Amino acid sequence: MSDREHTSGGGRLLMGVAWALLLLGLWLWGREVTDVRQGISAPTTGDVAAVGRPLGVELPPAAEPLGDARPQRVDIPALGVQAPVVTRGLDPRGAIDPPPYGQPGTVGWYGDGARPGAAGTALLVGHVDTETRPAVFYHLSEVRPGETVRVIRDDGRVAEFTVEDVQVFARDRFDAQKVYGTRQTGRAELRLITCGGTFDRTSRTYTANVVVSAYLSGTGL
Repeated sequence: MSDREHTSGGGRLLMGVAWALLLLGLWLWGREVTDVRQGISAPTTGDVAAVGRPLGVELPPAAEPLGDARPQRVDIPALGVQAPVVTRGLDPRGAIDPPPYGQPGTVGWYGDGARPGAAGTALLVGHVDTETRPAVFYHLSEVRPGETVRVIRDDGRVAEFTVEDVQVFARDRFDAQKVYGTRQTGRAELRLITCGGTFDRTSRTYTANVVVSAYLSGTGL
């Protein structure tokens, strides 16, 4: 059963192994992991929409990073997503604390990391579902390279990111360097992360994480 088919009890799983995987990534990220190779690194495990970067997709050049400002909202036009952003830290286990389950339409930003639009890799995390319904990143694996993610910041600027690729990392082959490392030094990059793969009824976890990688390609007001 894929995450699109499973909407009962799935949301709480984000507090389990899938979110715990973020701890390893943050540890490596804190050691300034950079220059990460691209490409699909694991089987898609049910998220067939996650296609990496197809050949022949022309992407725009990167824009110069912006100054520091906090994110307020994230828009993904292709998915019809317009979601408020809340600042999150680490929970007692050292994993990113996702937004409360009572706010399934909210995206969490790791506030101790890079700010969206500034140089570095900013992390946005969201639930795929709750116990009763889809959540903000339910269709995240359907995003395609070349599509736009907009982050509205508290300085009045809009950071416009171009999706570079979409990957699914199997839980037992999670590659923290590829997920969290800056791919090109000096760029402003963005990662959108949620659960994916299939729902494992034995372990009561999803088998993978969907990771959308994007980079700053423009700005607006």
